[in-house]
Amino acid sequence: MDFQSELKKFFKGDIDTNDETLSKYSHDASIFEMRPQVVVYPKDSEDIQNLVQWVNDNKSAHPELSITARAAGTCMSGGSINESIVMDFMRYMNKLHEVKRVAPYLITPAFPNATQCIVTGEAIVEPGIFYRDFEPETLKLGLVLPSYTASKSVNALGGMIGNNSAGELTLRYGQTADYVRSLNVILSDGHEYVFHPITRRELYTKITQVDLEGQVYKKIFDMIKENELLIKSARPMTSKNATGYGIWNVFQKGKTDDEDIFDINRIIVGAQGTLGIATKATLALVDKPTTSKLVVIFLTKLDKLGDIVDTILTTKPLTVESYDDKTFKIAMKFFKDFLKTKGFWNTIKFGLSFIPEFWMILTGGIPKLILLVEYDGKTAEDVQSKCQNLMGTIAPFALNSRITKNEKEASKYWDMRRDSFALLRKHVQGRRTAPFIDDIIVSPHVLPEFLPKLQAILNEYPDIIYTIAGHAGNGNFHIIPLMDFNSEKTIPEILELSDLVYDLVVGYKGSISAEHNDGLVRTPYLVKMYGDQMIALFKQIKMIFDPKNIFNPKKKVGGTIDDIRKYVQKPDAPHMTHGS
Repeated sequence: MDFQSELKKFFKGDIDTNDETLSKYSHDASIFEMRPQVVVYPKDSEDIQNLVQWVNDNKSAHPELSITARAAGTCMSGGSINESIVMDFMRYMNKLHEVKRVAPYLITPAFPNATQCIVTGEAIVEPGIFYRDFEPETLKLGLVLPSYTASKSVNALGGMIGNNSAGELTLRYGQTADYVRSLNVILSDGHEYVFHPITRRELYTKITQVDLEGQVYKKIFDMIKENELLIKSARPMTSKNATGYGIWNVFQKGKTDDEDIFDINRIIVGAQGTLGIATKATLALVDKPTTSKLVVIFLTKLDKLGDIVDTILTTKPLTVESYDDKTFKIAMKFFKDFLKTKGFWNTIKFGLSFIPEFWMILTGGIPKLILLVEYDGKTAEDVQSKCQNLMGTIAPFALNSRITKNEKEASKYWDMRRDSFALLRKHVQGRRTAPFIDDIIVSPHVLPEFLPKLQAILNEYPDIIYTIAGHAGNGNFHIIPLMDFNSEKTIPEILELSDLVYDLVVGYKGSISAEHNDGLVRTPYLVKMYGDQMIALFKQIKMIFDPKNIFNPKKKVGGTIDDIRKYVQKPDAPHMTHGS
């Protein structure tokens, strides 16, 4: 098909079939490579509506036609690549329309035992805005979107919405879906609709509509009513989940019918653009903590990890992050790399700050796991009191722990958590990052049993170099191996390890992805986690929204193990990696 001549008839934005462009858009931050036929850069919503309608009109004659919406291309699961049309928001649809303070109201993140969060601001954004450009504008008003990721310097808001992203503040604040107040979404009929939470009374009005929006509301509502027990029983026992379609939180029962809330966005957020294309979002914001402090806890054994984390959580910390002994060893091995850009006196001070860690290694050995527990408050005295309270609370465990003196001292631990794997990549030749078991989550209660079993599985593959880090307070760990993609063993090992690790996770009623979503890499494994009946519901959801499979095929439903084999990158392919 001559995309240039066909699309120019109605498309105001840019259309690119240049070989270099197609090669660039063949990759995201995953292990995969899919070459598109064309890359388009829409000027506005009208462009997208016209493009969707054109695909609709031509789908019968050209079944391969489809659209994958893409923002910054940092998806680690292969969710932003396609063999047909890739649509990039970053060039034109990248505006921050408004950010403002609002009268405070409460929201409750959708995970078990969540506490209410106070929303004090809202922002209206387009999907192509970088988070790094968005956050400075919210901070001017003392506001922040608390679901930001560790990759916030490179990711965009559209990707956060598509993946239902989360990060280090999720322990308190939940995931991106909890902060989406409304979405403008172009559905498969080529029309744009505005979705937001509605009451039961408003729902009954919606389902009388004869358009696609009315059908979506009616069919999803009927599905939830008819499959209530199945849906409830299939929900993973975790505080975060980015797998499948988020059907669990669509219908939120209130004390009376008038207080019931029905929110279609709970399905659309995290759908990776497989149900429709979001063109604008209204996001809830919270007050940025005014001051915070870090407590560092060194664990030489993991047998009481679950009890320790449970005890820490009773003190209501802002974050509970972690990294393993391999991460710590990498930081020590390549210690001089941490010093390169700090200047002479800062280097001296930074080096001296590690004396306690070196002494700890000499006297007690390298810890199996390091926990970073952060508290926030209105004053330094308030935060210090919370840190002291933690020290007293965990005293019965006889742990080696310390309260950091200031932000500079705390930053070295965050540097280890965030930068060590990048250092490892830099110093290991012939290997590339391979995110495929990179986002598992289980209940923190089971960590003492779970982590040794996980380590035992990984130890059966001594040729694979990896580190483990993540959000210990949620039981969410990121494992991103370095692998040799020239080796014939790599693809079989990816498939074997996926089976073994996901079986372990499912055995503990966990989720195979807390934040990074399904994409090409996990879609074939959803049946392990949910079973055939829930997969049938996911397929039904896809059919309700997108009966012709126009939007981002092979993700969430329809992907296979053969797709993983087929689309794994060639050895010389470019690659990006961004953590969470």
